Parts: sequence; C-alpha cells; structure tokens
Amino acid sequence: MIKQLVEITRKAFEDLLRETVENLDKILTEKGEVLYFELPDTAYGLPLIYALEGIKIIELSELRNFSEKVKKRFIQSPDFVSLALSYLYLSEINLTLKYINGQEPEKSKNFTFYGFLGDTIQRTLGVQLVDGRIPAVAVLVGSIDREKLLPIVKELQRKRILTFLVGSVAEEFLKTGERYGFEAYVVPVGTKIEHTVYVIDWAVRASLIFGGQSAGDKDAIIDYVRERVNAFVIAFGSLDEKAVAVALGAVVFAIPVITDQSLPDIFISEIADYPLLTSETDYSKIIKKAIETRGLKIIVEKPPIPVAYGPAFEGERIRKEDTFIEFGGQRTPAFEWVRMKELKEIEDEKVEIIGTDPNKRYEQGGSMPLGIVVNVAGRKMQKDFEPVIERQIHTFINEAEGLWHIGQRDINWIRVSKKAKEAGITLEHIGLIIMTMTKARFRSIVDKVEVLLYVDEEDVLALREKARQDYKQRDLRVARLTDEEVSEFYSCLLCQSFAPKHVCVITPERSGLCGAFSWLDAKAAYEIEPTGGNQPVQKGELIDPVYGRYSGVDEYVKRHSGGEIKTVNLYSIMENPMTSCGCFECIVAVVPEANGVMIVNRGYNGMTPIGMKFSTIAGMIGGGVQTPGFMGVGINYITSKKFLKGEGGLKRVVWMPKELKDRIKESLQRRAEEEGVPDLIEKIADETVCEDVECLVSFLTKVKHPAIEMEPIIK
Repeated sequence: MIKQLVEITRKAFEDLLRETVENLDKILTEKGEVLYFELPDTAYGLPLIYALEGIKIIELSELRNFSEKVKKRFIQSPDFVSLALSYLYLSEINLTLKYINGQEPEKSKNFTFYGFLGDTIQRTLGVQLVDGRIPAVAVLVGSIDREKLLPIVKELQRKRILTFLVGSVAEEFLKTGERYGFEAYVVPVGTKIEHTVYVIDWAVRASLIFGGQSAGDKDAIIDYVRERVNAFVIAFGSLDEKAVAVALGAVVFAIPVITDQSLPDIFISEIADYPLLTSETDYSKIIKKAIETRGLKIIVEKPPIPVAYGPAFEGERIRKEDTFIEFGGQRTPAFEWVRMKELKEIEDEKVEIIGTDPNKRYEQGGSMPLGIVVNVAGRKMQKDFEPVIERQIHTFINEAEGLWHIGQRDINWIRVSKKAKEAGITLEHIGLIIMTMTKARFRSIVDKVEVLLYVDEEDVLALREKARQDYKQRDLRVARLTDEEVSEFYSCLLCQSFAPKHVCVITPERSGLCGAFSWLDAKAAYEIEPTGGNQPVQKGELIDPVYGRYSGVDEYVKRHSGGEIKTVNLYSIMENPMTSCGCFECIVAVVPEANGVMIVNRGYNGMTPIGMKFSTIAGMIGGGVQTPGFMGVGINYITSKKFLKGEGGLKRVVWMPKELKDRIKESLQRRAEEEGVPDLIEKIADETVCEDVECLVSFLTKVKHPAIEMEPIIK
C-alpha cells in the first residue's frame, strides 16, 4: 500500500513542480529577481524550508534556486520521506508566490480565510497548548455535507481540540453560521488541500519557538514534532493525488490520517507504533478513532447544564439583540465573592437563589441584580487562595455556550443569550456551573462548596460593600508580599512539554513571563496538584541581592534544565537572565545607543528602534536559552520594584508601544513617582515619536531621559 501512495505522490509532485515553475517564471518576469518579501507575521521566512533545511528565503531569486534544488533532490532521492517533504516544500513555495501576487489569503464573498498562521497567534496560544487546555490539534480536510460536519466540529470543540479546516470543509462550515476563529477553536484556513502546509508550518515552528531546536537540524525537528505535537488529520471523501501527497507529508511527522474511506491500515514501525493511515466510516465514531489512534487521553469536565461546555465557547460574544437577560455591567448592581469558611459552616453542593420571585423575574428577561457568593472550605484551603478561585468564575461561566461574562469582583457583567434560554438555561444553572467546576478544578484544596445567588437589590448592595472591604484587604496583603519575606519561590515547568530546557521561576515580585501565573497562582496550583508543573523552589542563600541570585534557585534550575542553565539572576537582563520559552507577553531588549531598554508587547506589529519586529526578536530568544540583552517578561513585572534592579530599574526604559504604555499607565506612573522621576512616562518614547534609534537618541537627549546619565548598561 505504501508503494502505491508513493507512486501517486510522485505524480502529484511532477504536476506541482510544473505549476510552481510556471508561476515562478511569470513572477520573475513581472517583478524581477531582486524582490524581497515575507509571509505575514513570521520571523522564519518560509518556515518549513527554514526549519528543516536551514535556508531563510526572503528574495525571489532564492525561491528559484531552492526550487531547482528540490527538483534535483527529487530525481536523486527516491525514498518516500524525501519525496513527501519535497512536495510540502513546493506547496509552501507555491502558496508564497500567491501571497506575492496578492492571491493569498483566499477571499470568499463575505469572508477572508486565515491562510498563513502567524507567529503571534502561535505564541499567544502557547500556554494553552502546554498546560493541556488544548490537548490536541485536528486538521479536517476534504469534502463532507455540513449536516454531518457540524456535529463533528462541535464534538472537537467540547473536547477542547483546536481544529483547522482545509478544503471544501472550510467553506461548508462557514455556511453553518457558527462561530469560528482561534478563540472558538475552529480555524478555516483555506479551500485548497495544499493549504494543509500552513498547519504543518505551525507544527514545525513549535520546535523553533518553544523547543530551542536549530534551523537545519532536520532529524531533531522531525523527532520533536513526532514526540511533542499531538496532531491528527481527518480526511473526508476520496483521496485525490494532491490529498495523498499531503497525507504522506503528514505521515513523515507521525501525524495519523483517519479517512472515511474503506482502506487498509498502514503501519511504518520506524516512525510510529500506531497506524499512520486508518479508516472509520461511522462519523459518530471518527473522533474517538482519531483520539485512540494518536494515543491521547482527554478528560472533559462538564457541569449538568443543557448547553455545550468547554474553552471553545469562552470567547463567544452575545450582542444586545441576542440577549435574553443580563446582570451587572452598570445595568444593575452585581458582584462575585469567594469566601473561605469552616467545613461545618457549609452545606456541600448547595445552590440557593435568595430573593423575591427570582424565577418569575428571570423568565421575564431584561436585567436583574445579582450577587454571587461562593463559600468554600477544605482541609488544604488557605485565605490566599480566595482570589485564585474567584478569578476562575470568569472562565467557568464563559465556557458555557450562550453565556457571556466579563470583569470580576464588583464590575462583573453576565449575559444569557436567547438561544441558551431556549435550550433550558436557568438562573440556577449559573450557580451549578460555579459549584461543579470549583469542585472539579480545585478538588485538591476544596472539599465543600456552596453557591448563594442574591437577586434583590437591597441584599446585593449590602453584601457588595462587605465584599469590597474584603477585596481591599486582599489587595493590601498581595501588595505587601515581597521576595524577601517568603521562604520559597515557585517554578513553572508546564512549557517543558514544548521547551525542554526552560525553567520559569515565579516570585511575589516577578510573575510568570506568560502573565498567566502569579506567585499566589503557582502556590495554589502546587496545593491543587503537588506533582504538577508548579513546584516550590527553596531560595537557599542570597548570593546577590541586586541581581537576584539565590543558591537554591541556581540548584533547581540547573537540575531541571538538564544541566543546560547553571545560574539565573532574577532581576537582570545582562547577567545570566532567566530563560524564555516563547509564551512571553513582552520582550525587553537593550538599546545600546540609548543606554537603556525598550519593551515591546505581543500584538504590536510595527518596527522597533533596534530594527526588528516582535516576531523577529521572539524567534531569537525562545526555546529555553539565556540571551543576555534580551528577556521575555510578563506585563506585571514591568512595574515591579525588582524590574531590572541589576541594571538600575525602571529608569532604563526608553521606548515602548503606546498601547502598552496606556495599558499600564496608572501603575507605571506610581512606580515612576516612587523612583523619583514623576515625568518618566512623558520621557519614554513610543512609535508616535520614533521607530528608529537615531531619532530615539535625539528625543531622549531633548527630554533629558535619566538613562542618558546612567552608567553604561553594557560593561
């Protein structure tokens, strides 16, 4: 069977080669050889070719030269791996030519397909990929009726599997009118089978972004994808020559293909111990077959509610015209408050609605006051864990299809859609969701949970004042936490599933670089799952208080990086800075000419004063390596008193995007005043002032930025 697939792929390669040469010759004639280009939002040129061959192609003449190399290799190397990769290379080149010609990404009447999948979204989803919230990636290709397709996509959403749609399935799904996009876990990539190469690009870049693999180390990168990227393909309809060639390319990376056609299983023992091509004709069982084939274990937690539930529904928006009822959001008073109680004070799994005619008022729709009080108790429960649980109410409610939640504490806002109401969602279900998911996700620290929903305005206003007093006490407690007063820090090793050498060290004054974990979050996570990715790190001896070097941290990092990283300074960018996995919210980079540092946040796509965009810099520093002069950080660390303490702190910041400056303006101003430079914000340049270093230095000199007078940052 494999020989037949190889012969079919050979024919597909020859056809694609002719098409590619014709398209390339035409573009060369029209635009000339010296034409520079780039795929959108990537630092890797053509990522598949760059990763596996170590060749960064950014010019038309380089495309021509590599195409000739692929043709020569095809003639000289008859093995199926070289053949399959050569076909994928040609697909990547051909799609790039379409980008150059303005034909990609594809457009339909009312929709632009996603096309090439940029670095930013890959890094943004990195945390969800490594912590298991996205346990797998599915690629649906081929042709199937939308009535059969929709239940399959819905099941993948419920199982939290990120799904890419390629071919006519992408068009059919769009016709259903259902939500799509990365936040919905459903991404229509393009309508041609060759668009699958964009997903293979996605998988391969994980080895560069998170794995620290070197471009050109083909065998290591292929092994990385085989071992660490949980992906599978479901192919609908008969497999034509192009589909067979793409399937063979997926097989190289140990990505199994499950088809609805009756075909014999294909095993290739040197690649994987499971079938790389297998069949399932029953659509109700095809996802189960895919999961079992890939050897995945996916546990779905769902509260007893009449609508679908899972992270795929978290980004759902409910417009005013689609709303049945809403709570809070300045329409009515509302709040949510988690309180630790003694075990004897709580009636476990109790959900009670307290107020006048709550069900009747709910049935009328419109708006209602809502006070959510969640009482928790447990032998391992601690007062510090209250805000950790409280923040999860946002996620718990949002993961229900047809429910929408923003804000927290006393600025929360909840909507129930008309569609969810028709499905049977009641006011009690909101309490059931919170109760069920609190017990499920905090089972190690919470033994009992009760949820009280107050709906009378008088009660809500009175309890909200008590909640506000509690919020204030919590904030004071957290604000007073310093690195010096705690006996241990915490690690985050979640990203080692993708970045084996990276060890994140989280302290009270330095949150995780992804922004998802504070010290309290990590502490709670350890209590919840003592064998999980967050572990206590004994501080040991304080070796250097300025640079933030601790003997216990050095020992821990050395052990858990496999000996790769021997010393880490927590407060320095120049001397043994902490490693980065690739999921960072921001990058701090030294600007030598300005004697300071710039900060660029994920999502800013413009140029920076060091002549590189975010994606280019990110490509240099991910994968768990120490890169003096560059460092990935979480946004909250920027306004920490420990930020770059080794280099002089906040006064070193000379440039950041305006969006980021506005986002942290209040805390940045407070820290600037504490540093004795109350006008620092005005002295920090942004893209409205300059994007090049010469202009930056001129501006800093003009406004007398403190960095100009500080001792040299590079010694």
